[in-house]
Amino acid sequence: MTRVAWVTGGGSGLGRALALEMAHDGWAVAVSGRRDGALRETCSRGPAGHIHAVPCDVRDEAAMARAARDIEAELGALELAVFNAGTADTAPGGEFQPGVFRHTLEVNFLGTVNGIAAVLPGMRQRGRGQIAMTASLAGYRGLPTAAAYSASKAAIINLAESLQLQLRGDGIRVSVINPGFVRTPMTGQNAFPMPFLMEPGPAAKAMYAGLMGGAFEITFPRRLAWTAKLLKALPYALYFPLLRRAAGR
Repeated sequence: MTRVAWVTGGGSGLGRALALEMAHDGWAVAVSGRRDGALRETCSRGPAGHIHAVPCDVRDEAAMARAARDIEAELGALELAVFNAGTADTAPGGEFQPGVFRHTLEVNFLGTVNGIAAVLPGMRQRGRGQIAMTASLAGYRGLPTAAAYSASKAAIINLAESLQLQLRGDGIRVSVINPGFVRTPMTGQNAFPMPFLMEPGPAAKAMYAGLMGGAFEITFPRRLAWTAKLLKALPYALYFPLLRRAAGR
């Protein structure tokens, strides 16, 4: 029986790489995003008939619910849902603009919430399934110039922790994916050095291995992940001066 998965943000970057990795391992993968052309490109790169484009805006709760119903009607019951769509908006000149925070949270956090709401009833009814959400190592601590992005990813980590405790008895596994820097269109906007930058292919393999192993937290690359975990454990009296020096502030 073919396993069925749903990957949002599947039109490019890490979402596309994960969809391809899963399709080559025999999954039927539905990929969602706002750009139909990009989704079709993802489909064309995979084995014939294994990747299916389901255009959808993660910010639209009703549209996400329809997408989940359409996927299950066409492909079968969802075994795995990976809510990976994300954005890293910044305001010009580093200004503090509520609109940037609103849009970032709508895509990164509420888009994930909308996806979970769409698949959770079916998984609960079947008593099985896996929900994965892409956060970031940037969600561990507040970072300079990345307040909106870091806050949205911290919210996803907290959400995943809560759902891990809440859904354990329902037969539903929860995973949170905390990548470092991966070469994607989104990180291509960064004007600063990105240590241990990974290519999408190896990053997707690490993500897939973690998902198939049932890990709660999936982190990569290893060296950057351990550095981030160390920073997370530091008291504020050490963390703030260290980050100020690193950022030249």
